[in-house]
Amino acid sequence: MTRVIRTKNFQELFKRYRRPGDLAFATLFFALSVGLLICLPSQTEWVKRSKTVAQPAFWPMIAIALMVVFSMFHLLGSLVSERIEGRWKEVWQWIRSLEYALWFMVYVTLVPLIGYLPATVAFTCALALRLGYRGWRWMLICTAFSIVVVVLFKSFLHVKIPAGLIYEAAPAPFRAILMTYF
Repeated sequence: MTRVIRTKNFQELFKRYRRPGDLAFATLFFALSVGLLICLPSQTEWVKRSKTVAQPAFWPMIAIALMVVFSMFHLLGSLVSERIEGRWKEVWQWIRSLEYALWFMVYVTLVPLIGYLPATVAFTCALALRLGYRGWRWMLICTAFSIVVVVLFKSFLHVKIPAGLIYEAAPAPFRAILMTYF
């Protein structure tokens, strides 16, 4: 009985397929790495009369330089690899997920204007409607959840959140309560 030893050439050994979204991820990660490398001199410094490994800029420089090198290899590997269909489907999924970041940015913008409680109620109800939870029962659940969150954060955890400009229109005795607890 003879054994057959099969060897692989370099291309076979490192053969890979470009998965959906891989090229987009590799491009974005390489751009992020290069951006960090460009920003590095303004974020760290080299201290005179100090050992190289004790420098504040040394280890971040090593980490970011390696990040640039490996992200470049990832990008090159993505460019030369065979493509598996479905890339744009995954990219669109990433873009669709940015919708929720926009919802949160609108919420953060509304808090100083209309107050923490009204903004939180509006945010949770709007998101529930967006996700398909319709009806007065779901709106009641969202409102109760919002009240619990606001009371928990403002009263028990003492998180400092700016009072809404709308609270200024409340009568004097209620204004202090609204600004402190809601």
